[in-house]
This record gives sequence, structure tokens and C-alpha cells, in this order.
Amino acid sequence: MQTSDFNYDLPPEFIAQTAIEPRDSSRLMVVHRASGQIEHRIFHDLPEYVNRGDVLALNRTRVIPARLHGIKTATGGAVEVLLLERIDDRRWLAMIGGKNVHAGAALTIQRGDQHIAAQVIEDRVESQRVVEFESPIEPLLAALGEMPLPPYIHTPLADPERYQTVYAHTPGSVAAPTAGLHFTPELLIALHEQGTELAYCTLHVGPGTFQPVRADQIAEHKLHAEYAELRADEAARINAAKLRGNRVIAVGTTSVRTLETAAIRSAGEADLDICPWRPVIAIAEPTTLFITPGDHFRVVDAMITNFHLPQSTLLMLISAFAGRELIREAYEIAKRERYRFYSLGDAMLIL
Repeated sequence: MQTSDFNYDLPPEFIAQTAIEPRDSSRLMVVHRASGQIEHRIFHDLPEYVNRGDVLALNRTRVIPARLHGIKTATGGAVEVLLLERIDDRRWLAMIGGKNVHAGAALTIQRGDQHIAAQVIEDRVESQRVVEFESPIEPLLAALGEMPLPPYIHTPLADPERYQTVYAHTPGSVAAPTAGLHFTPELLIALHEQGTELAYCTLHVGPGTFQPVRADQIAEHKLHAEYAELRADEAARINAAKLRGNRVIAVGTTSVRTLETAAIRSAGEADLDICPWRPVIAIAEPTTLFITPGDHFRVVDAMITNFHLPQSTLLMLISAFAGRELIREAYEIAKRERYRFYSLGDAMLIL
């Protein structure tokens, strides 16, 4: 299948630059896979589509202020460092913006009166580098770092917490699991009171999740590894729901990939004709799971997601779940109805 099969035109004015308030007042497109019916609702209407005993799977990752600014110590040239993955106490894999920043380059990261020295110790693919700080950077991130908004958002955040879910817990992401941004504490309480169960997982989102696929054939694309975790008690809650005939509703593609990774680990690639679903098991490992049309979903029955970039792995994932033509139709309708797209935009519920 070609990458160009997942392209579509989106005028820039459709890209949401600010988050709507309150969180659950965003629009919600409801897509019914079986019938092809499409409804237009508001996100706070979600409880009408969730049954007692269903499980909402939520990604509890927290975005870190991973964008750092500084200079090349020797020349004073500007440098931007986007932290991607912690290697150990002092070393991080990072994307480097700046001219001729290679192994051996000394850096000074600074913001206001705060600063820390660092050195590039290894060149990786494209602009990725291994950077070693003179001391652990994590205690200084609040003072030195900025929230790493996607490049298509040009309006600064008035409140950095608006780019976190209300249930964010474990620091590690460089981008928000944006489907979860629509939930308020009140909405979660309402879902709980009607008998909906909540299960939490963690997937630390890296920039590769949102980048367009550049290979001509999607089979040639490799997804960057991202750390995924599902605890044993949460896995048991999900399996119990499946056994009693309830649905597992994944909040966001990151939750989908975490649960499907956990299901693959439990039974390998066994024939799904024998059993239409697979139990999930506890995991704590990197995942490179890249879901594309033709792939099976082993545990997820429905999902909440945002509207995604053309030719992105996220668009391919939801096309695998709902069908490429139905998603293509839904996106065209979303443009006609003036939905807000991408990270700070509106939501879609796929049933």
C-alpha cells in the first residue's frame, strides 16, 4: 500500500492553534463502522456511547519540558535541543537544531539565569545526537525547558498544563496523547458513576509518532521505539471486561498501540480465527508496533482519537480500524463542517 493513499488536502485555517475551553466542549464526530453512519456531537456527550462495564483505557504519560535552547560554547551559534529519550542519569538521545553540531561539540544550555554545560558524544541518524550533560538535567527541566508544541502550532500556550491530560502522571513524553486532552475531572467522574471502568497504561510519546511517513510504500517505514507499560492489575481489568462481553475503548492511538502490544506478547501471532480477541499481559518495554490496514486488532473494540496529519502513522492506524474509505469520507465531512484539526483540535469516536 502506498503512502500517498493516506494523503489529503487541509487548508491551514483548519489547524487548531489554541485549545477550546472547557476541555469537554470540543466537538465529537461519532463514526459507526458497521453502518457508516456519522454523527456530530459535543465531547461531553461521550457517556451516551459508553455502557456500564465498558473500560476506557487512558495513557497516563506526562509531557516533559523537553525543548532546550542554548549555544555552541566555542562559537556562540544558536542551538536547540529536543530531548527524546533518557539513556542514563546524564545522557539523552536528542534532536539537535543548529549548524554543524556533531560529536565533540560543547554546548551551553541556558534560560534566564539558569545554565548547564553539555557535550555531543555521538552522532545518530539525521539530526539525532547523544548528548551528555555535566549533571542530571531532569531536576533543571522546569527552569531550563519549554513545552515542545508541534511545529504547526504557532500560538504560545497561555498555560502549559493545557497540553497535559488531567490524569497525566508519569513524565516521559515529548508530545501529548492528544485524545485525552478532551477529558475533564467532571466527565471522568460522570463516566465512573454510570459504571464505566478506567484502566491506565503508559506510552511515552516520541516525535516519530506524529511525523509523516516518507517512504513510498508504508511497509518500508519503521516506527521509532517508544516505551510502553501496562501493569498486571490494569491488564486484569481489561481482560475481565472482555470476558463478560464489554468493550475496551482506547483513548488515543498511543493507548491502542500499548494494548495491542500487550495482546501480541500474550499469544504471539496466533490465528485470530480461533478466538476473536486476545488477553493482554503486563508489559514494560519499548514498542515499535506500526498498525496499518490489513492488520488485526486483538483487544481494542472502539477508540477515541483526534484528526491526524496526512500520511502519518496515526492516520494509517485509524484507517486500519475503521477502513480507509470511511475515514476518508469522515475527514471530508469534517472539513465541510469546519472541525478543528490536529493536537488541539476536535475529537472522533470510532465505534
